[in-house]
Amino acid sequence: MSNPTLDAWHEMIEKRNAAALDDVLADDAVFHSPVVHTPQEGKALTKLYLSAAIMVLGASDFRYVREVVGESDAVLEFTCELDGIHVNGVDMIHWNEAGQIDDFKVMIRPLKAVNLLHRLMGQMLQQTR
Repeated sequence: MSNPTLDAWHEMIEKRNAAALDDVLADDAVFHSPVVHTPQEGKALTKLYLSAAIMVLGASDFRYVREVVGESDAVLEFTCELDGIHVNGVDMIHWNEAGQIDDFKVMIRPLKAVNLLHRLMGQMLQQTR
Protein backbone atom coordinates (compact mmCIF):
# COMPACT_ATOMS: atom_id res chain seq x y z
CA MET A 1 0.00 0.00 0.00
CA SER A 2 1.40 3.37 -1.02
CA ASN A 3 1.91 6.15 1.51
CA PRO A 4 2.36 9.72 0.15
CA THR A 5 4.68 10.80 2.99
CA LEU A 6 6.97 7.80 2.63
CA ASP A 7 6.82 7.96 -1.17
CA ALA A 8 8.03 11.58 -1.02
CA TRP A 9 10.72 10.61 1.51
CA HIS A 10 12.03 7.73 -0.62
CA GLU A 11 12.07 9.86 -3.76
CA MET A 12 13.99 12.59 -1.94
CA ILE A 13 16.55 10.07 -0.63
CA GLU A 14 16.91 8.39 -4.02
CA LYS A 15 17.58 11.73 -5.72
CA ARG A 16 19.62 13.12 -2.79
CA ASN A 17 17.38 16.18 -3.03
CA ALA A 18 17.69 17.90 0.35
CA ALA A 19 15.77 20.90 -1.03
CA ALA A 20 12.64 18.73 -1.00
CA LEU A 21 12.81 18.77 2.81
CA ASP A 22 11.03 22.15 2.67
CA ASP A 23 7.89 20.39 1.48
CA VAL A 24 8.27 17.20 3.54
CA LEU A 25 8.92 18.75 6.98
CA ALA A 26 6.36 20.38 9.26
CA ASP A 27 7.21 23.78 10.75
CA ASP A 28 7.30 22.22 14.23
CA ALA A 29 9.48 19.26 13.21
CA VAL A 30 11.80 17.79 15.84
CA PHE A 31 14.98 15.84 15.08
CA HIS A 32 16.44 13.33 17.56
CA SER A 33 20.09 12.62 16.80
CA PRO A 34 21.95 9.49 17.89
CA VAL A 35 24.77 11.71 19.20
CA VAL A 36 23.18 15.02 20.26
CA HIS A 37 21.57 14.71 23.67
CA THR A 38 18.78 17.25 23.23
CA PRO A 39 16.08 17.24 20.55
CA GLN A 40 16.72 19.69 17.72
CA GLU A 41 13.47 21.63 17.45
CA GLY A 42 12.04 23.40 14.44
CA LYS A 43 12.03 22.95 10.71
CA ALA A 44 15.32 24.80 10.14
CA LEU A 45 17.36 22.64 12.54
CA THR A 46 15.69 19.43 11.42
CA LYS A 47 16.42 20.33 7.80
CA LEU A 48 20.03 21.15 8.65
CA TYR A 49 20.65 17.74 10.26
CA LEU A 50 18.76 15.74 7.65
CA SER A 51 20.48 17.60 4.79
CA ALA A 52 23.88 16.75 6.27
CA ALA A 53 22.83 13.11 6.69
CA ILE A 54 21.65 12.95 3.07
CA MET A 55 25.07 14.18 1.93
CA VAL A 56 27.10 11.92 4.23
CA LEU A 57 25.08 8.74 3.78
CA GLY A 58 24.17 9.45 0.16
CA ALA A 59 27.82 9.10 -0.79
CA SER A 60 27.71 5.47 0.37
CA ASP A 61 25.76 2.36 -0.61
CA PHE A 62 22.90 3.49 1.65
CA ARG A 63 19.68 1.53 1.29
CA TYR A 64 16.57 0.78 3.29
CA VAL A 65 16.21 -2.94 4.02
CA ARG A 66 12.99 -3.10 6.07
CA GLU A 67 9.96 -0.95 6.78
CA VAL A 68 7.29 -1.15 9.45
CA VAL A 69 4.53 1.32 8.64
CA GLY A 70 1.52 2.46 10.68
CA GLU A 71 -1.15 5.07 10.09
CA SER A 72 1.03 8.05 11.02
CA ASP A 73 4.46 6.64 11.66
CA ALA A 74 7.09 4.30 10.28
CA VAL A 75 10.35 2.63 11.23
CA LEU A 76 12.76 2.30 8.31
CA GLU A 77 15.82 0.11 8.86
CA PHE A 78 18.85 1.05 6.78
CA THR A 79 22.33 -0.21 6.09
CA CYS A 80 25.43 1.13 4.38
CA GLU A 81 29.19 1.06 4.58
CA LEU A 82 31.30 4.14 5.32
CA ASP A 83 35.09 4.10 5.44
CA GLY A 84 35.03 0.29 5.71
CA ILE A 85 32.62 0.31 8.68
CA HIS A 86 29.21 -1.36 8.41
CA VAL A 87 26.46 1.00 9.55
CA ASN A 88 23.07 -0.33 10.62
CA GLY A 89 20.32 1.94 11.84
CA VAL A 90 16.69 2.94 11.90
CA ASP A 91 14.83 6.10 11.05
CA MET A 92 11.71 6.47 13.19
CA ILE A 93 9.40 8.89 11.43
CA HIS A 94 6.08 10.41 12.52
CA TRP A 95 3.94 12.62 10.30
CA ASN A 96 1.04 14.91 11.07
CA GLU A 97 -2.46 14.96 9.56
CA ALA A 98 -1.16 17.05 6.64
CA GLY A 99 1.36 14.29 5.85
CA GLN A 100 4.38 16.37 6.89
CA ILE A 101 7.10 14.85 9.04
CA ASP A 102 6.95 16.34 12.54
CA ASP A 103 9.23 13.93 14.41
CA PHE A 104 12.33 12.14 13.14
CA LYS A 105 14.56 9.95 15.32
CA VAL A 106 17.70 8.14 14.22
CA MET A 107 19.28 5.19 16.01
CA ILE A 108 22.64 3.76 14.83
CA ARG A 109 24.76 0.72 15.64
CA PRO A 110 27.51 -0.44 16.22
CA LEU A 111 29.50 2.01 18.34
CA LYS A 112 32.20 2.34 15.64
CA ALA A 113 29.50 3.49 13.24
CA VAL A 114 28.10 6.00 15.75
CA ASN A 115 31.57 7.48 16.27
CA LEU A 116 32.26 7.65 12.53
CA LEU A 117 28.93 9.30 11.76
CA HIS A 118 29.46 11.75 14.60
CA ARG A 119 32.75 12.84 13.02
CA LEU A 120 31.45 12.96 9.43
CA MET A 121 28.23 14.75 10.34
CA GLY A 122 30.20 17.25 12.43
CA GLN A 123 32.40 18.02 9.42
CA MET A 124 29.38 18.39 7.13
CA LEU A 125 27.53 20.64 9.58
CA GLN A 126 30.61 22.88 9.93
CA GLN A 127 30.65 23.35 6.15
CA THR A 128 26.97 24.34 6.05
CA ARG A 129 27.06 26.92 8.84
